[in-house]
Amino acid sequence: MEPRTSKAIEVTVISAEGLLENRRKPLKKNAFVVVKSDPLKTVSTGVDSEGGSYPSWNQKLEMELPAHVRFITVEAHSGSKVIGSADIPVTDFDGGYLPENYLSFLSYRLRDTNGEKNGIINLSVKVKAGGEKSGCTASCSRPWIRAPTDYEVANGIVTGIPVSYW
Repeated sequence: MEPRTSKAIEVTVISAEGLLENRRKPLKKNAFVVVKSDPLKTVSTGVDSEGGSYPSWNQKLEMELPAHVRFITVEAHSGSKVIGSADIPVTDFDGGYLPENYLSFLSYRLRDTNGEKNGIINLSVKVKAGGEKSGCTASCSRPWIRAPTDYEVANGIVTGIPVSYW
């Protein structure tokens, strides 16, 4: 079996909240978002010309997620200026217990270039089934491994994940 070199992900950039230009002044218009899985793999939304400090895009972006990547970076921009950014751990949407095509809804605090809070970004991420690249066939995809449990209800539905108290 050939090792996996990448996966395909779908990032839907939904909206942002409370974006500021100079730490105090609300953003007026022309916000867009850039999503990066590494410096050479970037995708971006269109410009929201009317949303001001609360822009919305609801735009799906597809991109490659190389196997070595541990974070994706989301940046809110106004013109050529980065308003705020967040590093999202890949484990938040591809954490081992989630099946492929599971849609994770996520919100993150954005920080400006000085590390100050500057808004929130709302998005969803889905690891696409069969989305492997570089010659990896569907047989290379990782199966959904169910969490071990001591307590289950009828029909095999897991109601919780046991936690050890060591």
